[in-house]
Amino acid sequence: MSEQQRDVHRTGLIGELSAEFAGTMVLILFGCGVVAQVVAGGLGNHDSIAWAWGLGVTFGVYVGGRLSGAHINPAVTLSLAAFKGFPWAKVVPYMLAQTAGAFVAALLVRWNYTEVLAHADPGHTLKTQFVFSTLPGNGSLPVSEWGALRDQVIGTAILMLLLFAVTDLLNTPPGANLAAVVIGLIVVAIGMAWGTNAGYAINPARDFGPRLASFLTGYRGAWRDQYGNLYFWVPIVGPLVGGLLGAALYRILIGRFLPVPGPQEVGRTPSAEP
Repeated sequence: MSEQQRDVHRTGLIGELSAEFAGTMVLILFGCGVVAQVVAGGLGNHDSIAWAWGLGVTFGVYVGGRLSGAHINPAVTLSLAAFKGFPWAKVVPYMLAQTAGAFVAALLVRWNYTEVLAHADPGHTLKTQFVFSTLPGNGSLPVSEWGALRDQVIGTAILMLLLFAVTDLLNTPPGANLAAVVIGLIVVAIGMAWGTNAGYAINPARDFGPRLASFLTGYRGAWRDQYGNLYFWVPIVGPLVGGLLGAALYRILIGRFLPVPGPQEVGRTPSAEP
């Protein structure tokens, strides 16, 4: 590889990482922002949380989609590497960029809602911890970390199965650049149907980045759940395992049966480009 080619490759990767950072940042600005508004500010309810998280995904995908594909989720990146030929060399850089974007966004939410959080929870306890990161049973129901792990595996498997379905050009993907909208609706649906046991993190960067941000800004119990158990690993391991499972299910149940389009069908296949 020539020096010029190396420069092009390096610049391309920097652009992709920048897109992953920005896309994930947008996701968390809306996601953690709405939870802060509901939990600490008393405005809104579970439905507004589900919708804002879904819209955050949609906007994040539109922000980063052209440059990087807008994975904005390490579970998505890992699954694409395992099943769709995404380069393994980019997996860790993408994950780091996603986590960094989530971390910075959470710091902005923490800063902006300083007064509201201090009024609602002066001790910065579990009462407002889940503004930033998830807890089993949403911090109150009797759900263990193992029950939450099961929930995260299943929830992320659903996400990845549907994500592969709506982005597979051999299937029936949304046209007119509407894939981001449909992906956002998937997250809304998961939030409305699978949010009780573990707060539907379904994204390691979404949970770890804000969890770290909250720990560094006063939430000393951020790594543990309401039972005192180390919990931070659950929304990391569960989504990574669940994403691979959902991708495998799509490949086994649907992907391997889809016919490759012939010449007469080429014009009917929607473009993958935004």
